[in-house]
Amino acid sequence: MREKIALVTGAAGGIGAAVVRTLAERGASVAAVDKDDDRLDEVAAKLAAEGLRVRAFPADVTTSAGAERMVADVEDVLGPLDQLVNGAGVLRLGKATGLTDADWAATFAVNANGVFFVSRAVINRMVPRRSGAVVTIASNAAGTARTDMAAYAASKAAATMFTKCLGLEVAQYGIRCNVVAPGSTETPMLTSMWQDDRGRSATLEGSPAAYRVGIPLGKLASPSDVADAVAFLLSDQASHITMHGLTVDGGATLGV
Repeated sequence: MREKIALVTGAAGGIGAAVVRTLAERGASVAAVDKDDDRLDEVAAKLAAEGLRVRAFPADVTTSAGAERMVADVEDVLGPLDQLVNGAGVLRLGKATGLTDADWAATFAVNANGVFFVSRAVINRMVPRRSGAVVTIASNAAGTARTDMAAYAASKAAATMFTKCLGLEVAQYGIRCNVVAPGSTETPMLTSMWQDDRGRSATLEGSPAAYRVGIPLGKLASPSDVADAVAFLLSDQASHITMHGLTVDGGATLGV
């Protein structure tokens, strides 16, 4: 990672913030991107105070123009990007037929459209340089049906296949595109799904009524667990890996 320049979306909290820290600790200069200006500034300021090379770039990834402008700003300030991590994501829960138009649109705007807009802006700059690595943080729900998560799962499935197709198209330029699919990870997104103090144990044990197994390893992932997987796929240690999906879920999807 030393001397690499990386862009991470969804950098203001949870997994995204952990990815920013991990890449920066391994020597990268990191452009931390998020729509939440205040939280993003806090994350970037804290890491910078520790001597890490992190700079905040507030941006909304749900618009093509916004994504293009942000990527251009990052390269103007930090230099040519070597790495991209699509980490921005939102969750809207609800029965498949009960989701509102707004729920569906908001979920896809960030989880799918955002991945497309930012990836396109970055890849179009990487191609002439004939190098680069992209990791999209999707979800194990992209390949396993979950009740009340139709919009989220569908958007993550879209992001997953977009990233793999992109990887196929740009392999000829030496650019690798991979996916990390986390399961239940100790973040505000997960805890927002818990309805009472049994949320943690219910997640670990599973729910037969919802056709959901628990977590065989008996623990939640930490954001750093996911960040380490992202860092591996970006690194030279993964130089012959592309179009791959690495699941980080403690066995919750039984290796399928």
